[in-house]
Amino acid sequence: MPTSYDTPETPEVLDRREGPYGEVVLRRHGRLLQIIANGCFLMDTSDGRSERLLVDAALGALDGRAEPGVLIGGLGVGFSLAHAAANPRWGRITVAERERAIIDWHLDGPLSALSRQALADPRTGIVETDLVAFVHETSATYDALCLDIDNGPGWTVTEGNDSLYSPAGLADCARVLRPGGVLAVWSAQPSPEFEGSLWNAGFQQVRTEEIPVARGVPDVVHLAVVPG
Repeated sequence: MPTSYDTPETPEVLDRREGPYGEVVLRRHGRLLQIIANGCFLMDTSDGRSERLLVDAALGALDGRAEPGVLIGGLGVGFSLAHAAANPRWGRITVAERERAIIDWHLDGPLSALSRQALADPRTGIVETDLVAFVHETSATYDALCLDIDNGPGWTVTEGNDSLYSPAGLADCARVLRPGGVLAVWSAQPSPEFEGSLWNAGFQQVRTEEIPVARGVPDVVHLAVVPG
């Protein structure tokens, strides 16, 4: 007789690693793959609407710019990367991911089915780096910066990510964007306060797009444009 442990409702841990930012876990829950960081649920393979909107909204705000380059932070379950790579309009697609475990799960692990085709695309590349440090230090520039490293500006995965949404962090985001470039930030809930922070940081055309959910507060994507 099957036990409750054998049922699809019981999550199965596929890999658990201790990294420089704490514990990262990949688990299977029924047909879903889930990423958990330091006990905080990050994302799973159930939908992907939010990630697709994040990428599409950024591209739409670029007003037809030819072959724009995009920096995506981070890799997650790969929905953002896969969706960007499926669109021939994007030029260079760079993903910043600080967790080696997540990169490995995509290169030769359970998440490779979602990202294999995208990673084979010559336009794409993964940089193993902390996004906060990367935007502060890099000399590279992009047409779009899509952020999906937290559950939102007010609900960060690690304490150090708070600085990304500060005036100095937003200034770094603006610095790596070319004139007219777009910052797109995914959040599990709307944040009028963050909209105000974007305006105060000098961004223009600040707006919020909602992603309908089955119940509760909708997910959103915050959008803002660097002055041209």
